[in-house]
Amino acid sequence: MNPAYLSPVANHLWQSTLFAGVAGLLTLVLGKNRARVRHWVWVAASWKFLIPFSLLITLGGHIQWRTVYEVRRANISILVDEVSRPFGVPVASPSSAAPLPRPLTRLFPSVVCSIWACGFLGLSVSWWVRWRRIRVAIRSALPVDLDIPVRTVSSPTLLEPGVFGIFRPVLLFPEGVSDRLTPEQLKGIITHELCHIRHHDNLSAAIHMFVETICWFHPLVWWIGKQMVWERERACDEEVLRLGNEPQVYAEGILNVCKLYVESPLACMSGVTGSNLKRRIEAIMSNRSAVRLNFAKRVALSVAGVSALAAPLVVGMMNAPLIRAQSSPTPAPKFEVASVKSSNPSNRGISISGDPSRFTIRNVPIRFLISLAYNVKDFQIHGGPRALDSERYDIDATYGANPPERRGRLTFMTIQADPQVRLMLQALLVDRFHLAIRRETKELPAYSLNLAKNGPKLRESTTPEDLQDMRVDLGQVESNRMSTEQLAGVLSRLLGLPIVDKTGLTGYYDLLLKWTPDEASADAVPGPSLFTAIQDTLGLKLVSGKQPVDVLVIDHVEKPTEN
Repeated sequence: MNPAYLSPVANHLWQSTLFAGVAGLLTLVLGKNRARVRHWVWVAASWKFLIPFSLLITLGGHIQWRTVYEVRRANISILVDEVSRPFGVPVASPSSAAPLPRPLTRLFPSVVCSIWACGFLGLSVSWWVRWRRIRVAIRSALPVDLDIPVRTVSSPTLLEPGVFGIFRPVLLFPEGVSDRLTPEQLKGIITHELCHIRHHDNLSAAIHMFVETICWFHPLVWWIGKQMVWERERACDEEVLRLGNEPQVYAEGILNVCKLYVESPLACMSGVTGSNLKRRIEAIMSNRSAVRLNFAKRVALSVAGVSALAAPLVVGMMNAPLIRAQSSPTPAPKFEVASVKSSNPSNRGISISGDPSRFTIRNVPIRFLISLAYNVKDFQIHGGPRALDSERYDIDATYGANPPERRGRLTFMTIQADPQVRLMLQALLVDRFHLAIRRETKELPAYSLNLAKNGPKLRESTTPEDLQDMRVDLGQVESNRMSTEQLAGVLSRLLGLPIVDKTGLTGYYDLLLKWTPDEASADAVPGPSLFTAIQDTLGLKLVSGKQPVDVLVIDHVEKPTEN
């Protein structure tokens, strides 16, 4: 047998078996405590067969929780990771073992899957036939008024009293049961069934039936099912006695039901005669008081439960790819040569230029460079020193042997649309500015760009894509080819808030938007505000609100090393 085919399944079964063994030891420690506690321990062992540790580790791996330059994996991470993969496939030397013949190699997975499918389908059909049998009994039953907060019906079948259903339970009584049990015995039976309903025993039993259907070949799964039934029945017996019912009367009621009626055919129909009857009667008659969990055991159980879920997540988080410029399975592209120098303080405005071999940007603050490299707005950059805005730099770089493909001239929009150039800028920020960031989601004030009442006032653009141009000045935005999504991005930078395009428009338009900015001089010609200009000129409007926004949090940044 070549374990390569079934290694993930074998890993999961090995982990679940180990988990069930630990659960069994835990129930021994809790032997003198309430049966309900032990029942939930077995329920946890059952559910483990549905939750692979590898899934939790994968989920943890998607949680990027810190940013550093280089991280060495912690020893505990390596240890738990190894435990999570005990059936790793070794690479054997040619002489160590002969591989399976090619026909068998191809046939083996199909044979195993076919055997499993036969068992799965056979068991599913068996469960369905039994469920139909109970369903027919419920449909033919007549309502009975027992003055209890659960729908009760009486059926002519010989099924024992039991609870059918998960979300809308029905208490099924065989016809004439009240004539065959004393009132005290009937009261004990009803109390037992109400206990099943309060603790949702049918739900946990149904989930375990699904586990048994999937893992029908694993004997431990069936043994866990028997332990669950035993502990749930003992838990209900304990509650019946705790509520003041006489042990002898209650035990006689159970024995009478066993004599007259047939046990429930499904574990997810909680009856009263389940599990080892002799042991139950002995436990009922002894009527030993179960010990409540003390504080230490409660804490230990809580820690064990949280650890079982948290440990794989933590391992995944510790092994997650950390953000450094941008996580990538392959080395990020870099500029061949890059020069970073402080700008002349007398310079005004940011300029960008380039050709197929070079990239040049002048008078750029670090914050703007970060927003350009990661294609985010200024309001999405949180943290960092004041130098992010106050200190400006000139950058000259060459692409090297693998320049990015570009049509048309270099602009801010073409950089944002070119992932290769942005990756190069990210690498530059890490190498020269020692930038370290992490991603978070925060709820921020925001706007949505909607259509105004009278509809848009936009003119379709005829400019080719490679001739697209845009100018953003104080109080003016002009473009010969711009989508409303790009307009929302420009307005977002101007207002410093998130803006979502909700116009539904998909075309490109010639735009000329003019307004009087708030920082205009006193002698400037008065004009409309930005909000008024958007509505009057473009037939659009900005609507305020809030929305979750992905942000970059700067953990570390330094002045660049110049050359």
